[in-house]
Parts: sequence; C-alpha cells; structure tokens
Amino acid sequence: MRKSLMRMTLRQLRIFNEVCDLRSYSRAADEMALTQPAVSLQIRQLEELIGQPLFEYIGKKLYLTEAAEALQLASRDIFGRLESLDMQLTDLQGSLQGQLKLAVESSCKYFVPHLFAAFKRNYPEVILNLTVVNRAQVIRRLSDNRDDLVVMSMVPQDMGLEFLPFLNNPIVAVAPPDHPLCHGQALALKDLEPYPLLIRESGSGTRKACEEYFKDKRVHFTQTLEVASHEAQRECVVAGLGIALLTRHAVSLELATGLLVELPVAELPLYRSWCVVQARDRRLSPVAHAFLGFIRTERAQISQLVERFDGRLR
Repeated sequence: MRKSLMRMTLRQLRIFNEVCDLRSYSRAADEMALTQPAVSLQIRQLEELIGQPLFEYIGKKLYLTEAAEALQLASRDIFGRLESLDMQLTDLQGSLQGQLKLAVESSCKYFVPHLFAAFKRNYPEVILNLTVVNRAQVIRRLSDNRDDLVVMSMVPQDMGLEFLPFLNNPIVAVAPPDHPLCHGQALALKDLEPYPLLIRESGSGTRKACEEYFKDKRVHFTQTLEVASHEAQRECVVAGLGIALLTRHAVSLELATGLLVELPVAELPLYRSWCVVQARDRRLSPVAHAFLGFIRTERAQISQLVERFDGRLR
C-alpha cells in the first residue's frame, strides 16, 4: 500500500463524501459548518495524497473522476465498518444501538414508519435515517451502496440483489365520490379509458407497474396528467381532476372518510410485493441484521399493522 494513503484522515473523507453527494463545494461547506476555502483545502490535500484529481468542472457542473469514484466506494466501506464496529461494541454492553439507514420507494413511506416503530419497541436505542425516493432513485442508491437496506417493489433481477418479500402492495383505482363511475356496479379496466388518468412521474415504481399492466390488458388512456408525488396525485383526484391508480395504503384515510371511493374494477387490485432489499455483497450492520430478522419472524405483527392501512373501516 502506498504510504501516502495512510496519511488520509477520516475528516478529509467525510468532507470528500459530502462534496460527492452534493456535487458542490459551497453546499458541502454549508452542510458541515465550514468555509468553502476550508473544504477546497481538504480536497486539494486528498488529491496530493492520491496523486490524481478527484473532481472536474464541465460547464458549471461538478463531476467525479474515476479516482473519486474509487475513493468514494472505499470511504463508504470504511465508514460502514466503523459504524458496524460501534454497534457491535454497544451490543457487547448489552443493548443494540445505532442507526438504520433505510431508503424506501415513495409508495411505501406511509407504512414503513409504523413498521420501524414496532421494531423500535424491541430495540429502543436504535434510530432511523429514512430516505424517501422513487424507484429509479432507489436503484441508483443500491448501485452506490448508500443504505443498509431498501424497501421497494419490482426488484431488478440483474443487479446481484438479495430480497425478502414481506407485504402485498395493493394498487387500486380511486375517484371522488361524485364521479360518474361511482355507481356501485362492477367495472372492467377498459371502462376507465374515457376518463382523465393522473399518473406519477417517470421513474415511479407505481407508474411502471401500472403501465406494464395496462399493456398486458390492452388498455390505453389518451388523457393523462403527470404529477410528481402521491400526495399531489391524491389531492388532484379529490379535486375532481381525474381518476388514479394508487396504493391503497396511501389513501386509507381518504377511503375511510369518504373523500375518495375505491372503484370496483374486476381486474384490480393489482398486487405487487414490497420487498426488503440489500446488495448481495454488502455486510449488514448489527442494526440492519436485527431489522431484517424482525421482518422475517414477526409476520403476524406486520399483518396487524397492515389492517390500519387497507382503506376499509373496521
């Protein structure tokens, strides 16, 4: 090993990771309560130790060099191992402590906090670092090894991932109660075609699942309105701008209170499984290992949690 690499400090690597994540010296400085010259100095010192540039500007955008990408992977491994060591040391003291870094698809964000709360009752000193993104962003985070675990549906088959399906994700058609389709009679998916359909942005897992299902069923919507979040999609339906296919968990309150109605479409719900996913070669921290074990062994408790989110008054 080159002796110069042994002179790198953890502080330098932390600053470097912030610049990588934010693609900005000034934003990294703000995040770490430093001055921009201080950040620039640490990066220059790292570049001298490595013997190669780490960043380059093309236009006004900051890009990582190949050396930076290699250093980023190594630094994340270093910090991951230190965090794992910290958890192991606290575990030896008789309690599990530490942080669970969890990324979830946006359609799952309504349920995961309740799942973690149930887990936390067993391990009260564990804290959650939750990142909510769409499916395309989840896949990028998996590629970059950013999180301990992720929760998503439609797991890619070509990325060397390990996954555990643990919960059905029912996607249903919803409309405001005064919509012409809310007449109580059974509907076919094709009966929805004449009406405006509210869809998520490109990269959404729910949108991808629905588009594949429409293609399989030979259903085509000519009137669509794209919105960038489940909340916006839900509110647009409440406002009468169209119908939407949403995960039932995301609209449980609106269905229970009558703000929205689940349309009785014969081909729905469309079921996709939520899965907890990890990179096959990632070493799980004790906290992540405990969380995965909780999901494996507490299926009955998870089923009880789901009853709060199925969109039906009980």
